[in-house]
Amino acid sequence: MTGTHAQVAVIGGGIIGCAVAYYTAKAGFEVTVIEKGELASGTSSHCDGNILAIDKEPGFDSKMSLKSQELVDDLAKELPIPFEYRKPGSILVCETEEEMEAAEQWVKRQKAEGLPFRMLDRTDLKNESRYLADDLLGGLECATDSTVNPYLLTYSLFEGAKTYGARLLKYTTVTNMDYESKNAQYRIETNRGVLTADYVVNCAGVWAPTIGKMLDLTIPIFPRKGHLIVASRQLPVSPRKVMEFGYLLSKFGKQRKVDPETEKYGVALVFEPTQSQNFLIGSSREFVGYDIAVDWTVVKCIARRAIRFYPKMSEMLLIRMYAGLRPWTEDHLPIVSAVDRYPNYFIAAGHEGDGISLSAVTGKVVSELITGNTPSINIEPLRLDRFNKKGVYQ
Repeated sequence: MTGTHAQVAVIGGGIIGCAVAYYTAKAGFEVTVIEKGELASGTSSHCDGNILAIDKEPGFDSKMSLKSQELVDDLAKELPIPFEYRKPGSILVCETEEEMEAAEQWVKRQKAEGLPFRMLDRTDLKNESRYLADDLLGGLECATDSTVNPYLLTYSLFEGAKTYGARLLKYTTVTNMDYESKNAQYRIETNRGVLTADYVVNCAGVWAPTIGKMLDLTIPIFPRKGHLIVASRQLPVSPRKVMEFGYLLSKFGKQRKVDPETEKYGVALVFEPTQSQNFLIGSSREFVGYDIAVDWTVVKCIARRAIRFYPKMSEMLLIRMYAGLRPWTEDHLPIVSAVDRYPNYFIAAGHEGDGISLSAVTGKVVSELITGNTPSINIEPLRLDRFNKKGVYQ
């Protein structure tokens, strides 16, 4: 290992870690990213690439996503590698009158917060795509939603950080960490040697709790498994991101009117056309530890759900399928926070399925915490100690 000291050590080379590295290096700090594999080899390579506000709780959550969308728009102009950035908006479709009523309330609340939402009727859906099922009643749209290639955005963020002097330690696993109060430094032990750092940012996603335990920190993040199917685009099924309204209910653990298997695996339609002319089809949500083996029962359930909304998909060719882990928190918000017990130690993890959406705003905010500037958003709801107040852990 060349160079045994880092001003800022970022642990985790996924999209969150690389966003933190970019904004922090851009602010003038010497940054080292420590990654146990390759960049984007964890959750960031096992997900779709959406920068969404449509599926965020109205208020703080959706406005945070809108801020991230604005930052990604800037990144598309300033980062060195194009990352397949498109801004087509996205829609949610409704099956029942109850969902339409809930959608109307959702739109009303989002519009009250200043977000560009609108309701859609049957005619709007037919204009959207003639392949949507005929019995769908309508839905809603968010005009600012965008999409990226998560691999390329991760790599582009780090390449941008490199132009400001950041370095990457690949295949470097953190095995232990101590805080040396005498030197006001962190001593980070790895499989490739020892590194010291003035600042540490824990961006390890579902492994953030493991890194936290090295300093006796309890970080309440849990792995939530999700499957995705890749299918060939034999027909122009839809030009942009489409989800069912039931996705919101599944995401936030609310009751849905679906069959027991769909409910068991948290399956809901998520459809994304990619720039490479394929489809990504999801999704599922399960707590099964760190297992990422593909479960064909879940895959079949996802396929059935997709065909329900797009009957023509029964004729599409399956290319591959994969599963990944999402870093889940109880209140569905990430932890973007300083840690009171340790100076200059920060956590940026727990984004579940919103890591791509919130990567830019997370990186920006962490850099502002490190520089001592006022954060771009109110970070009080993202503090680690909020779980203490809820009695999640002591």
